[in-house]
Amino acid sequence: MDVGLLMSYSGGFAEAARRLGDFEAAGVDSVLLPEAYTFDSVSQLGHLAARTERMRLATSILNVYSRTPALLAMTAAGLDFVSEGRFELGIGASGPQVVEGFHGLPHTSPLPRIREVIEICRTVWRREPLRHEGRVFQLPLTAERGGTGRGGRALKLINHPVRPDIPIVLAALGPKSVELAAELCEGWQPTLYVPEAAKEVFGPSLEAGRARRLAGLPPLRVVADVKVLVSDDAEELAAGRQRVREYIALYVGGMGARGRNFYNALVARYGFEGPAAVIEELYQSGRKDEAAAAVPGELVDAVALVGPRGLVAERVAAFRDSGVMGLNASPIALTHDRRVEDMELLKRLAG
Repeated sequence: MDVGLLMSYSGGFAEAARRLGDFEAAGVDSVLLPEAYTFDSVSQLGHLAARTERMRLATSILNVYSRTPALLAMTAAGLDFVSEGRFELGIGASGPQVVEGFHGLPHTSPLPRIREVIEICRTVWRREPLRHEGRVFQLPLTAERGGTGRGGRALKLINHPVRPDIPIVLAALGPKSVELAAELCEGWQPTLYVPEAAKEVFGPSLEAGRARRLAGLPPLRVVADVKVLVSDDAEELAAGRQRVREYIALYVGGMGARGRNFYNALVARYGFEGPAAVIEELYQSGRKDEAAAAVPGELVDAVALVGPRGLVAERVAAFRDSGVMGLNASPIALTHDRRVEDMELLKRLAG
């Protein structure tokens, strides 16, 4: 399995960028930078391209609403150019909280939009004249469709991309979106992934998508997000597990409105319906510490790689056996040196 470093988007980027070479030297295969409603990840990944030599660079994720499909394609081609062919385009639907609350755009038709974004990106990278007749996008935009009627015509990308087939990784959790990833994308990126439940929860969607998989695509690459901390110290492990609890509570309780939280729905599908409802109620009421305390220890142990080396090795094997081909890891040790050590060990265990 490959191992990627999932960098934080909330602060300390300059220092993390200066130290990224330590992770590259430790054998880490890729670096991923999320984008929520903070600094954009694209400009920062351009900076990281100049600071790395071997690591792949990936967005994790760009939402498919706030940039046009053509701009997403241009952006991916540009990052692939400055990294000399080391870029992966991570995309996803995000949710109403970000798309409507921050960008002021309606969060509608996510699946047709993702499908058409993928089709348009690949047309741009092949340097074909951009013509598209879809449910969401129509290109070029004619007067009949609301354009000015003053010369809109099919254009193709001026530059020759480094690659006409930049890998696309879809972050997805719902049944239909996972199916779409298996049909159209090079990669699928789940989070809060429980290996033991993956076949039951995701298997039917993956099977249905693979049955319609686009000709010419390589086998679907499954890359799961994880937190990692390798230690024999009981106090350190307790603190690490608490950080994982807080992370789960944030996503299960706070990432979306009631009834519109994809992470909450996923945890419920794992069999934690009761705890998921309690976590959401507590978090939405502002009782975040109680929400974290309500996260079942069984769930913490299932989705994270936190424990002594032997336990972490067992959990890595469980991820591999469930079909995971890569781990996007967030090391949660308190010092840089320890985080590098944990990522180096994870790479050895995964290899």
